[in-house]
Amino acid sequence: MRSSLVALAGVGLVVGLAPFLGRNSHPRAAAAEGPVTAIALATTALTESPPKPPEAMSTPDLTGLDLTHIGLGDDGATAPLDRGRVARLTVDPILQAIAWDVMASRHIPECSVVLLDPKSGEVLVYASHQEQGPVRDLPTEARAPAASVFKIITASALVDDAGLGADTRQCYSGGEERILASDLIDNPARDRWCVTLGGAMGRSVNAVFARLASKHLDAAMLERAAAHFSFNQSVPFDTKVEPSTLHVPADGLGFARTAAGFWNSTLSPVHAAWISAALERGGEPVHPFIVREIAAGNGSVTEVPPRSPLTTPLVSATTAAAVTRMMEHTVAEGTSFRAFHDARRTPFLPGITVAGKTGTLTDDHAQRYYTWFTGFAPSQPVPGIRPVAVAVLVVNGPSWRIKANTVAREILQAYFAEQKVPGVSRPKLMTKEDTAD
Repeated sequence: MRSSLVALAGVGLVVGLAPFLGRNSHPRAAAAEGPVTAIALATTALTESPPKPPEAMSTPDLTGLDLTHIGLGDDGATAPLDRGRVARLTVDPILQAIAWDVMASRHIPECSVVLLDPKSGEVLVYASHQEQGPVRDLPTEARAPAASVFKIITASALVDDAGLGADTRQCYSGGEERILASDLIDNPARDRWCVTLGGAMGRSVNAVFARLASKHLDAAMLERAAAHFSFNQSVPFDTKVEPSTLHVPADGLGFARTAAGFWNSTLSPVHAAWISAALERGGEPVHPFIVREIAAGNGSVTEVPPRSPLTTPLVSATTAAAVTRMMEHTVAEGTSFRAFHDARRTPFLPGITVAGKTGTLTDDHAQRYYTWFTGFAPSQPVPGIRPVAVAVLVVNGPSWRIKANTVAREILQAYFAEQKVPGVSRPKLMTKEDTAD
């Protein structure tokens, strides 16, 4: 069993009671038994090393960048490169340590978290956790099904190609766990429920997305929308990201199921965070990066220049605004209401509007149970508060631990607490009973 507890020297941060791991040790290098204590955070400011004059550098040489061994220390977050060099990262050490602790305290079989500044492209959290098996770079893997996160792509196509909007109403029946051919046909005698497209996004109503896609879209439209969001392409980053994939079946029922998020698409956490960041930017993509400087063995420090800007919009500002409005239903009333509100229905992020999307799919044969949350906040501007995009993927086994939306909320709590948003406190470790929502 692996623990992600961290001792962070010189930062005033203590996470748990694990044995001291050293200044530049990845938390997965240690093993610990027994319960994990709550997070204790001191108010001491991060200690910065004396700045060194940056050297000119036209093209960053990031050969050998190993993000499975991120270390936290007096110099902030670092990762090894080849030839004895060290990459100094954009990662926020406090938020990174909290993310590791959140994942380890639940003993989640597999979990990855990416927190991205959509304005600059800086990665603030790049964390993963595995209970068993060899260490993998989970945020860059595109092996998990995109599940209902793919509804974001379908929604953009419905706006662009069909002229639909968040207030478009559709009646439906069935389709909660599977889509049948009969679910694609309007039938007033059988369609007992009606919902707007925004409400369908928030509650992840499969039948509505399948039916609207069947009526208004075709395979070429869906593939074009996915291509705009870089499916079947590489997402730019400082290390290789596996391309997220889409395969659209030739038959109408298979097409509708795919549009609703039933298999046939995969997604990486880096890609999911990048999509959410682009929506926050009104459809304009950002070039995500994680390496800020390169320190050589001789003590020289090379500043990595800004990455090449991405100039082709994923979608128009109008489409991004419509999809954002749909995604706001997820936390306000939909599948993540419970995760973002306490038992008294009080929000954990008061004054912060969250645009998000969940996804859930079960692979019974492999006994892998996938849950997603991706989105950004605040989706409605708040003076003085810098927005952030997040993506969380949780893979549970037969015994469920926690869902991705709860992990995402805790990471956002930590971020907005650090931003000193009134009424937002750092996350507290939850009991076993709390993880069953």
